[in-house]
Amino acid sequence: MATPTHPPLGLNKGSGTGLATGLTAAIAAERLATEGPNELVHATSRPWWRTVVDVLKEPMLLLLLIAGAVYLALGDRTEALVLLGFACLSVGITVVQERRTEAALAALRDLSSPRALVIRDGQRRRIPGHEVVRGDWVCLAEGDRIPADGALQEAHHLQVDESLLTGESLPVAKQIVPSKSNADSGGQASADHSQVFGGTLVTTGSGLMKVTATGPRSAIGRIGGLLGSIETAAPALQQETRRLVLWFAGIGGAVSVLAVVLYGLYRGGWLDALLAGIVIGMSMLPEEFPVVLTVFMAMGALRLAKARVLTRRAAMIEVLGSATTLCTDKTGTLTENRMRIVRLRLSDGQEVAIDANRETPLPQAFLPLLDYGLLASAPQPHDPMEKAFHELAERHGREPPSVGASDASSPAHRYPLSTELLAVSHVWEAAEPGNPALVATKGAPEAVARLCRMDAAAVQKLGAAVDELAAQGLRVLAVAQAHWHQQSNATATGLPETPEGFDFQYLGLVGLADPVRPEVPAAVAECQAAGIRVVMITGDYPATARAIGVAAGLARHAAQLRLLSGPELAALDDDALVAQVKAIDVFARILPEQKLRIVLALQRVGEVVAMTGDGVNDAPALKAADIGIAMGGRGTDVAREAAGIVLLDDNFGSIVGAVRLGRRIYDNLQKAMGFIVAVHIPIAGLAILPLATGLPLLLGPLHIAFLEMVIDPVCSLAFEVESGDADAMQRPPRARGSRLFSRQQVLRAALQGLLALGLLVGLTLALHYQGVAAGALRTMAFFALVACIVALILANRTSARGGAPRHGSSNPVLTGILVAVGLALTVSQLWPTATRLFHFERLGTGMTTLALGTGILLLLVTELTKPRRVIQPGAAGPKAQSR
Repeated sequence: MATPTHPPLGLNKGSGTGLATGLTAAIAAERLATEGPNELVHATSRPWWRTVVDVLKEPMLLLLLIAGAVYLALGDRTEALVLLGFACLSVGITVVQERRTEAALAALRDLSSPRALVIRDGQRRRIPGHEVVRGDWVCLAEGDRIPADGALQEAHHLQVDESLLTGESLPVAKQIVPSKSNADSGGQASADHSQVFGGTLVTTGSGLMKVTATGPRSAIGRIGGLLGSIETAAPALQQETRRLVLWFAGIGGAVSVLAVVLYGLYRGGWLDALLAGIVIGMSMLPEEFPVVLTVFMAMGALRLAKARVLTRRAAMIEVLGSATTLCTDKTGTLTENRMRIVRLRLSDGQEVAIDANRETPLPQAFLPLLDYGLLASAPQPHDPMEKAFHELAERHGREPPSVGASDASSPAHRYPLSTELLAVSHVWEAAEPGNPALVATKGAPEAVARLCRMDAAAVQKLGAAVDELAAQGLRVLAVAQAHWHQQSNATATGLPETPEGFDFQYLGLVGLADPVRPEVPAAVAECQAAGIRVVMITGDYPATARAIGVAAGLARHAAQLRLLSGPELAALDDDALVAQVKAIDVFARILPEQKLRIVLALQRVGEVVAMTGDGVNDAPALKAADIGIAMGGRGTDVAREAAGIVLLDDNFGSIVGAVRLGRRIYDNLQKAMGFIVAVHIPIAGLAILPLATGLPLLLGPLHIAFLEMVIDPVCSLAFEVESGDADAMQRPPRARGSRLFSRQQVLRAALQGLLALGLLVGLTLALHYQGVAAGALRTMAFFALVACIVALILANRTSARGGAPRHGSSNPVLTGILVAVGLALTVSQLWPTATRLFHFERLGTGMTTLALGTGILLLLVTELTKPRRVIQPGAAGPKAQSR
């Protein structure tokens, strides 16, 4: 029996289509230049000078530049250059950080770009996918990612996985249907299945296509273009910090202007008055707010990247901690995205369960079912279900032709899956001449029942068995066998035209499962303890979705799991969906356009929605969600561009880890911001004190710049590395729209700052009235201020007594900061140049001890005035409360 042959792809000359040569290199280059590369439109990077301009708009940098100019006018070049150096350092760090982020995103896009085998100048060439142009002839083979939209010119048993576009998990059979517009359809889907689309995957067969649309003109590109209609709001935390800065800046500006006028009128010297005003303005402007926010987001993105989670927009990290609903797909996220055979059921009702973790021999009666399922699979499969047959056969030492077929490495003839018959049949030559050929088929149970010519009673019995397996979350295939002797009704190949010409005998059912990832149930439980509802959205059948939902831990029993199907959702208007959406655990048989409706409905009832997805059809929902999480392993460029976070390992556990880290970052950010508010009160107070009391200036612009640009941001890093509160995932999410600072938190920070100011003012005035010289008084005030800053860091590591972390060596960054601060103060005393630059004098042991004692006293008092943390059991787990 001869194996049918096909003409080599792209070489059927004489057809008038020019398949032998394809495009010339010159024409391809011209089209690439005029129509652009075959890639999705993505946000262009900002030029570096735009970043510099934006940084220079910050008030603190403007004050530094003005102060530097004033010092130049006064002839003090050293202090002017130091202040300008601080400004340039801040600009440089910002530019480098933005460039590195854009480079990482560009590298991710390059990694995801497929390669294509095209025919140009009569030769096959493998080129990058972004170089494919309209009119190119592209050869398709099993496992290829189709690079662009096109019209099929040849197709041999071609099946394509279009789930990234349609959400449908089963491959689509492709074939050539004569059509006058076949080659110029512009990439539109047609009912004749002769069109293929960029981003989809060839699972079986081979073909040749002519490219009709590339880049933004393709089906993927058009969906990507829709994303522009969805507005993305600025992060709430960024808006809040900017409001705080502007509020403080307004007050500081008014005080500064008043100080300049009063200083100039009563003390004389308007340049000195301007410097005094700048000092007060710098001391009252909490410029660290945006700096610390940027640092926390950047460090958080780095920590997430180490955990295989790429943050495209660092501001998404702040929203992670407030997520209330996590909408996740099933395949590859909750499950392993790897089909395994877990049940075999024979025609007589015998059944065996297969445990992938146990090497239990398969009973002899079930071997024919496995063997013929294997013979009905491709020898080198790409389809996940056929891979499952090969995996199980290998574990049990079964290899084709183990049932008497010939030693050929592939079947003599194949009957591919078609829309008319959802079954695959393979014909294998007999091992010995004269014996009948072996025919194996597998496919949808109803299709195999038709091939086996079952009567109504047998079909009903088969349907009941299929329903029983499907209720366990399994995908069910039926397997049958036949023997063939050439007959008079055969074709020229000696075989029937369709598989229905064989006399099949039903062997049994095969149940396949995509197992839930081992870590998923614990991760789901952690989400539920944290007050986060997990909702599964899938295209699978309701019975399968219900079983997976129970296995993942969405509900304890199938009866408790609340499910809504796609057809039921379609029958609801938006208001009716909003009324039901909070009560649904699983959405099954969901169409791509319905995902966006689900997200918007959840947001209408006040949920902060995190949405996972991988396909083009997921992109609008990903962008509309508060937190869009795209799959990096199997996802499309459109999904990545729409999402704020890319999950590189496609693992649900990583999502939960990201939420945990988001809460930790927010908690630590609150501590850092509280410290900044508290520390600005004594700084501003010491800047204003000379104007109110007649003391000499205690702090100059250089002192303030040193505190603002070095000590404060660096000290804030100590909060970033804190491990977070132990109950972070055992308390409900933050309410939507909640402020970073509540009124209680602001008052607590202000009281800490006022306490520090009171100690510093009392110490300074006492020393002044004792006759301490101006230089020594300034040095003493600065040293005591630094000691109070360190005390405020230690005090704000926890928001309540009894909470972790405790003060000690658990924070290596904090230890390093304390050492660095001590060295800096020592250098300012021992190095004459530094002493002159800061206008300091040498302090004795007694004065130094007094300065350090001020900080210790502040730490003790703030610790005693903290509220006590009480751990109480709650519905979702222990919840920390402060009294």
